[in-house]
Amino acid sequence: HKTYEEAKAGIDETLEKMGLDYLDMMIIHSPQPWLEVNQSDDRYVEGNRAAWRALEDAYKEGKLKAIGISNFQIGDIESLLETMVNQILLHISNTPLELVEYCQKQGVAVEAYSPIAHGEILNRPEIKAIADRYRVTVPQLCIRYTLQLGAIALPKTANPEHMKSNAQLDFQISAEDMELLKNFKKIKSYGDSGIFPVYGGKM
Repeated sequence: HKTYEEAKAGIDETLEKMGLDYLDMMIIHSPQPWLEVNQSDDRYVEGNRAAWRALEDAYKEGKLKAIGISNFQIGDIESLLETMVNQILLHISNTPLELVEYCQKQGVAVEAYSPIAHGEILNRPEIKAIADRYRVTVPQLCIRYTLQLGAIALPKTANPEHMKSNAQLDFQISAEDMELLKNFKKIKSYGDSGIFPVYGGKM
C-alpha cells in the first residue's frame, strides 16, 4: 500500500475483517513492497509518506492506538521526518527552545498554534512598548517573533481586518529584542482558557 487511498482502504478493510473498532498498532512493514526487498533500489519515498499520512489520520480518528514502521533504514526514516509537524504552544513568554531546536534538527516543522498567547499577551504593557518601537501591533510582533524562531505561526481570528493586519510583517526584530522576548516572564494565567491542559501548564 504505497498510496494514501490504498493504505486507508487497507486499514478499514483490516478492521472490518477482524470485526474491531480499533487496532492496538499498525506499521508500515517495509519501505519497499515486500516482494521488492533486496531486489530494487527504489525506496518509495513518496509512497511511504502517503501511507504514513493514512496511518496518522487513522490514529487521529481512533482507529489505531499506535503507529510505526519496520525495516526502515536511516534514509527512509529521515524522509518521513521531513514531512512531520509538531504543533505546540509557542509564543512570547512561552518559548520551549529546547523542543523547538530538537524538532528543527530532526527536520520536523514546528507550528505555533497560539502565537498571540490566546490573547493574553495583549494585556502586557511591556510587550506593547516593544511593538510601539517597531510601529507595529502586538499581534504583528508576536507573529514575527515565531517566524524568526523558524516556526510556522497559526494566529486565530475571524476578523478580516485582523487577518490582513496579521499578514503585514515586513519588519525585522533585532537580535537583542529577540533575546529579550525569548526570556520574557512566563504568563501565569490564560484566564478562562486555563481549563485546557495546554494553557494550564500541564503540557
